[in-house]
Amino acid sequence: MNQGELFGTTLRLRPGMVYQPDFLTRDEETALLDEIEKLPLSEAKYKEYTAKRRIISYGASYDFSSNELIPAGPIPLLLYPLRERVAAWAEVPASRFTHALVAEYKTGTALGWHRDVPEFEIISGVSLGGSCRMRLRPYPPKKGRDPRSLSIELEARSAYLMRGEARWGWQHSIPPTKSTRYSITFRTRRGLQGGECTR
Repeated sequence: MNQGELFGTTLRLRPGMVYQPDFLTRDEETALLDEIEKLPLSEAKYKEYTAKRRIISYGASYDFSSNELIPAGPIPLLLYPLRERVAAWAEVPASRFTHALVAEYKTGTALGWHRDVPEFEIISGVSLGGSCRMRLRPYPPKKGRDPRSLSIELEARSAYLMRGEARWGWQHSIPPTKSTRYSITFRTRRGLQGGECTR
């Protein structure tokens, strides 16, 4: 069975980025949200700044005070089926996705312009409970508005995948959400097990 038969038409954005609506069913989404409610999420910290976004990291956690990746607990079994599906979509072994991040965006929560830290390679995110708009712009950014910038609506139950040019040559951000949204992000480690460094 090919990807189209599994998930329908996939939207391609910048080279290296794909977006798939309805990656999950409503029942799968509900089951994951029920499990997320039990997790000990805490506010994300960036040096002296504490964000509204609440998170929990598995496999590794980035310490923004020391600018280094530090160990975190293993990815829980409850995320294994989703990791397997994301890995099949990305066409890489599931074992390469060694990092997972669960995040809560309450209404009005934003995420500023950034690229994921360089220790990670392939990035895949799944949206739950609500939608948001992801903005993208070339990196490094120009002063003023860049006409190449674009945005995409990340719908509930959808997934996106970034690697190559989309991963390294673009930044992304999320403006304040209009409803509560959760995301589960999986990342591979750069340079491990034949990592795809295209920077």
